[in-house]
Amino acid sequence: MLLSGADIIVRTLIEQGCDTVFGYPGGQIIHVYDSLYKYSGEINHVLTAHEQGAAHAADGYARATGRPGVVIATSGPGATNLVTGIATAHLDSVPMIAITGNVFSSQIGTDSFQEIDITGVTLPITKQNYCVGSVEELADTIREAFVIAQSGRPGPVLIDVPKDVQIAKCEYTAESPALPEEKHAAKEIRIAQAAECINSAQRPFIYFGGGVISSGAQDEMLALAERIDAPIGCSMMGISGIPTDHPRFLGMQGMHGHYASTMAMHSADCIISLGTRFNDRVTGNRLKFAPKAKIVHIDIDGSELSKNVNTEIGLRADVKLTLQKLIPFIKEVKRPTWQKKIAGLRREEDKHLDNRDGLTPRAAIHALNKYLGENTPVATDVGQHQMWAAQNLNFKKSRRFISSGGLGTMGFGLGAAIGAQMATMEHAVLVTGDGSFGMCLNELATAVSYKVPVVILLMNNGVLGMVRQWQTLFFDKHYSNTTLDRKTDFVRLAEAFGAKGERVDSIEALGDALSRAFSENGPYLIDCKIEADEFVLPMLPPGGSMDDIITKVGE
Repeated sequence: MLLSGADIIVRTLIEQGCDTVFGYPGGQIIHVYDSLYKYSGEINHVLTAHEQGAAHAADGYARATGRPGVVIATSGPGATNLVTGIATAHLDSVPMIAITGNVFSSQIGTDSFQEIDITGVTLPITKQNYCVGSVEELADTIREAFVIAQSGRPGPVLIDVPKDVQIAKCEYTAESPALPEEKHAAKEIRIAQAAECINSAQRPFIYFGGGVISSGAQDEMLALAERIDAPIGCSMMGISGIPTDHPRFLGMQGMHGHYASTMAMHSADCIISLGTRFNDRVTGNRLKFAPKAKIVHIDIDGSELSKNVNTEIGLRADVKLTLQKLIPFIKEVKRPTWQKKIAGLRREEDKHLDNRDGLTPRAAIHALNKYLGENTPVATDVGQHQMWAAQNLNFKKSRRFISSGGLGTMGFGLGAAIGAQMATMEHAVLVTGDGSFGMCLNELATAVSYKVPVVILLMNNGVLGMVRQWQTLFFDKHYSNTTLDRKTDFVRLAEAFGAKGERVDSIEALGDALSRAFSENGPYLIDCKIEADEFVLPMLPPGGSMDDIITKVGE
């Protein structure tokens, strides 16, 4: 059939199985929005308050489903407003398709109104990007973008479409949804080497990240752990990858990870790393990281092997397929001495837990846990509240922890919670702080307009808590620009947007508020007052090793 470029964009998105897109209209994308109007019975468009919120919503949708999230924006500032969201997806390996309009091809390079070289801007933060030169290329470019976004290590792809390409017409023939590239297991010689290393270990530790979730390798990982009698820890991106209450799971590892998980990894003689990278928040001082451990690292992205720490055996391959081939070569053993050590670390961790009475951060998250269903997605912003959530939330199902890891994007959470809710059609939760929430709270308008049932737990301490914690510990309490001292009444603000809200200052009041919030068919904000000098512990000091871990204030 003969269609315009704008119609081809929308028809190809529908063809690829896309049911929801997020975005904001403008002059250079207006023809696509006209097509979205025509095909509104087949594809849902969510109008956000800002393009950054749209990008985060597409990201949250993708994290909750594993399918590419799609965001649409106009040229110039519309396109550049996507950059933070694209970078967030890039650093966390989230599949995303960003479609931007641009000026007429003949005007590119003339500094015409709202012209920007968005492909040049986003080149370092996308897997691939395109400026489409003709309408005949358009459908295949979109199909290729879906393949690239989902293949190998997932990530964002940007497609910039000049206005004349949107207007021009050509023949369009629908095709089946594009499939990601075929996955592969590691080579047999590498699998044999990995098996030999694992079989010779006395203190193995399995460390996994978001790659296990992307690969769907949870069952194989648990089977390996049972076979070698090993504990399991994860990066922040791995949270929700296996049930939090699994007896082998020690929790998140790293700078603000669980004590038992971090110290077990430090004591291991073999670390089996699955779909994760060894960034600075994981290793601390790399020269002192896990000094007795040989590392077996399986990752779809070969550039991560031996990038930050030396890998004994690196396997560039899909985690699930590789584990399926590896497990038959692994000896089944029991390790009572190692398990006794792990039990001791768990007991030591229990000594440091914050069991104070009252409305402490840990108590607030545990109160929230009582209302989480198996499918409830929980998004966070970035800061102390993010770490309290990562340490204490309980999950049964994967893809239910939605948080910015690599980029650490304050303001990520509300848009992401909206996207995750629309992906799962469950009540969603946002755990945020007053600093992060202030950055993108305009998306309350989106949540209200679309009646998104999102419970916003706003942990309000009146400061930029994580930076203040560093200032307390390492900068002689020089609280430079971290005391917000703002007069914002978040409850009245929520009401002004059309949402409901209430303020709580006790753990009993929080429980009652959560009960009301989860029964509401729309956004509900709970302004939860906490003390300004609450700390996230444990903590690795900057440049420190696991031997320097701080477990209580004053160490």
